[in-house]
Amino acid sequence: MANTPLAILDLVPIPSGSTAAGALRNSIDLAQRAEQLGYVRYWFAEHHLNPGVAGTSPAVVLALTAAATSTIRLGSGAVQMGHRTAISTVEEFGLIDALHPGRLDLGLGRSGGRPPQRGEGPDPAFFGVVDGRTRNGLLIPPRFSYEGIARSPRFALQRALLQLPNAEPQDYAEQTDDILALLRGAYVSPDGVEAHVVPGEFAQVQVWILGSSGGQSAEVAGKRGLRFAANYHVSPATVLEAVEGYRACFQPGDIDEPYVSVSADVVVADNEATARELATGYGLWVRSIRSGEGAIEFPTPEQARQHAWTEQDRALVADRVDTQFVGSPKQVADKLGQLRDATGADELIVTTITHDHADRVRSYELLAAEWHRR
Repeated sequence: MANTPLAILDLVPIPSGSTAAGALRNSIDLAQRAEQLGYVRYWFAEHHLNPGVAGTSPAVVLALTAAATSTIRLGSGAVQMGHRTAISTVEEFGLIDALHPGRLDLGLGRSGGRPPQRGEGPDPAFFGVVDGRTRNGLLIPPRFSYEGIARSPRFALQRALLQLPNAEPQDYAEQTDDILALLRGAYVSPDGVEAHVVPGEFAQVQVWILGSSGGQSAEVAGKRGLRFAANYHVSPATVLEAVEGYRACFQPGDIDEPYVSVSADVVVADNEATARELATGYGLWVRSIRSGEGAIEFPTPEQARQHAWTEQDRALVADRVDTQFVGSPKQVADKLGQLRDATGADELIVTTITHDHADRVRSYELLAAEWHRR
């Protein structure tokens, strides 16, 4: 399995009783450890208005982490383009690339102030229609409806705060084309005026598209010949349609052949019982996101056990909890192998959240050792 690279996605989670500063220091430390352990890349997510997540600006955290590491690739998983412009994105990553050339991955996501659209992400109309099934032993659960989250006051407030008044997001395909043109030094306005971003133009940046379905993100990535990352850890029900949609659309561009990375939530410990104890808070944490409240500080197992679960709560998190890979190094590596085989992934991205930083580091250590043994 060592010929299938492993990467890390980090949300910069804040454990209960800690601070954003502590979470940032933990993430930089983890990136340094990941570099030593042989992980090929380390990505930071972008989230807003979440009390338990400090990863609000991938570019800022990337700059800090680049200065503390030397070889591991660093990237965004993803920059939320719904409230951004192409030029601001290229300028930010161009600044970092100027001092750390050839190490950056610019992962682009459609979310962030952009209202959900049919065909991109899980479709509420299908919720409960598709029974859970497996492929190559990999669980593909029923589709989850994001309608409740999209209608939550917090989502509306996020849109209002992230976007200028009366602003509308640019079409994602056009936005991606603008980013590619600016990076290649080939941008020309409809009026024939050239734009050159310095630093940023000709930056040694790999462009990735992140997506949760076979909708616009998969199509944009495929038709432009870009690398594609599919989110099993966010939307396990639609991972197969995402990778299949990307491959069906693929045309040579930045790369000559399709290249797919697939993500998974994992917790690894010396034995399954210990791993499951460390993962106790995961369901409650997912519930806080899916209820529209925003991610809470990651609870201790004891704090998580105090929650009185309702059937509605359990249904809200079932697909995420059921598809989290929790166990011994062998058990989790076996599950990751199933994910790779079911999706045909060229690379796997793992994300781990535990309350204690030492347990999180240990999880990545155990997984890397097991993966490279195979």
